[in-house]
Amino acid sequence: MAALKLEPTKVVGVDISNGMLEKGRIKIKKKGKENIISMVNGDSEDLPFEDNEFDALTVGFGVRNYENLEKGLAEMLRVINPGGTAVILEFSKPKLFPIKQLFGFYSKYVIPTLGKTISKDNAAYEYLPESVAAFPEGQDFLDILEKVGYKNVSAKLVSGGIATIYTGVK
Repeated sequence: MAALKLEPTKVVGVDISNGMLEKGRIKIKKKGKENIISMVNGDSEDLPFEDNEFDALTVGFGVRNYENLEKGLAEMLRVINPGGTAVILEFSKPKLFPIKQLFGFYSKYVIPTLGKTISKDNAAYEYLPESVAAFPEGQDFLDILEKVGYKNVSAKLVSGGIATIYTGVK
């Protein structure tokens, strides 16, 4: 619901999972925002929207799961208006002591253990640290953004380096 801080007239949430969309619809209804927010089933690599349809786009902890990262990022760029901005929040690998060590322990042992206990789905929570470790971060990710056509790219570390906010303009 962070997008609502900008007081938009329209927000569209997209997910490939109908289960996640339903959870989103429940939250939207509780907040009384059905007139502003809609939820659409869609694949990041084949978004069901026209070219240049949105002023901005955000993704939170999702691009590391794209099957084809460059294709998904290019598709995001396609649906943004010229001059529009993409903002991507993604996990990073902290570099500084002691955050690096704490995050390593937390992601390798605590997240999978809690996940197994809460959801009974072992694979989903073991996958998280693996996907974070495999994701191109920092300058490597900025280079990919530029390669697919984003301009004025930038990265800002947050939460002690546990996550990064990437931005790019069409």
